[in-house]
Amino acid sequence: MNEQSRWGVEPRMNAMEALMWRTEADPRLRSTGVLFERLDREPDRDWVRAAHDRATREFWRLRQRVVEDPLGLAAPRWVVDPDFDLDYHLRFVRLPAPGSLQQVLEHAQILHQAPFDRQRPLWEAVLVEGVLGDQAAYLLKLHHSLADGQGIVQLIEFAHSDRPEPRGRPPLPVPPPGRLTGQALARETALRAPARGVRGAVGLGSRVAGAAARAAGQPVGSVRDSVAYVRSLGQVLGPPPTPGSPLLAQRSLGRRLGTLDADLAELRGAGKAVGGTVNDAFMAAVCGGVGRYHRHHGVDLDTLTLALPVSTRRPEDPPGSNRFAGARIAGPAGIVDPGERMRLIGERVREARAEPALDFLGQLSPGLSRLPGKITGPLSAQLTSSIDVQCSNIPGLRREAYLAGARVTHTYPFGAIPGPAMMATLMSHQDRCCIGITADAAAVPDFEVMLGFLHEGLDEVLALA
Repeated sequence: MNEQSRWGVEPRMNAMEALMWRTEADPRLRSTGVLFERLDREPDRDWVRAAHDRATREFWRLRQRVVEDPLGLAAPRWVVDPDFDLDYHLRFVRLPAPGSLQQVLEHAQILHQAPFDRQRPLWEAVLVEGVLGDQAAYLLKLHHSLADGQGIVQLIEFAHSDRPEPRGRPPLPVPPPGRLTGQALARETALRAPARGVRGAVGLGSRVAGAAARAAGQPVGSVRDSVAYVRSLGQVLGPPPTPGSPLLAQRSLGRRLGTLDADLAELRGAGKAVGGTVNDAFMAAVCGGVGRYHRHHGVDLDTLTLALPVSTRRPEDPPGSNRFAGARIAGPAGIVDPGERMRLIGERVREARAEPALDFLGQLSPGLSRLPGKITGPLSAQLTSSIDVQCSNIPGLRREAYLAGARVTHTYPFGAIPGPAMMATLMSHQDRCCIGITADAAAVPDFEVMLGFLHEGLDEVLALA
């Protein structure tokens, strides 16, 4: 099996994916994201359909649905859907004139808010025609349990051609349908439950007792490392590093989407101007825009709770799936000087990434994921609803990309917000930075005002270049 065909081959959800899947008992914690690609022209519909049909035959995950153990003891299993219907997952729409990008965003917004049918594969795609006359847009909706940001980039790398005409490829067979039912999975799990329970209890105990030692590479008995790990646990699991924003406290099912753009070289230059990185510059721009929004509303906000994912992916891991830990920092929204703000963010991000207990929740997730959603939902909501803004920086494609012969000119990611008030996701596309903003409609009721200030925050950071 080549590297491309290995995308999404793991038969079970890992513990983090199962936890995300099951916490959706609270609909406000849905882990749904949308990728928006701008295309330079309208591709042929039959060609688009054929490309998707082939992709679902090559990447079986796109034909697989989730089978759950009704007792909740087993990890959710991926099984090829015997009733897979490509025409349900792939749709075509044509915009009425003038076919603006705002109209595309309105379609993406509806797509983002609609829950998945949990009895079908967890993706949907819409080709939007009539954009700015003769251009098009491609919207791909994915559930976070399929893959994290890096995993999604691996999929679009594999699925997008590097030239207008795709290489001639022989047809692929349809994957055999799965017959596993939830009841059969429960019976299979029950037979192994006693041994698994003992192993799980022993494993959890050893993870907790020896986590500090493993993190530091020292013997378990090292008191110094244990004390450092306990302190780190307080940072990772304790109250947020800042009280957060009183303006962004409300939560709902509504979502609002917007975009920002920047030149990658300019954003990198802005970071280098103060000894920082592209990520430091990006987060400083978001933090500055949110600070301006609060000052506009007469709220004096020194810091906000800022979260970011930290990849735990290793070179030997198969492509796809989710491998990340979450970190939180105090975002210096009250610092007006963008250079100082960027320096402070860089310092705090480095400290957060170095926390020994950073992946402690990942170590506990095998046990947590087996709890009912009615229990894990409130626990997850308590942890994530205190987050004002989450930022994610995803290196995208550095080459030309084509979908059914149409060239991709921009790629905007609209991440899931299962708890946070707002999500800002940067995905590079060749020499461009495409930033997607997803906001909770109740937390940010005047979204256009927020988006305007985020534009200003980005401009002042880019001026440092």
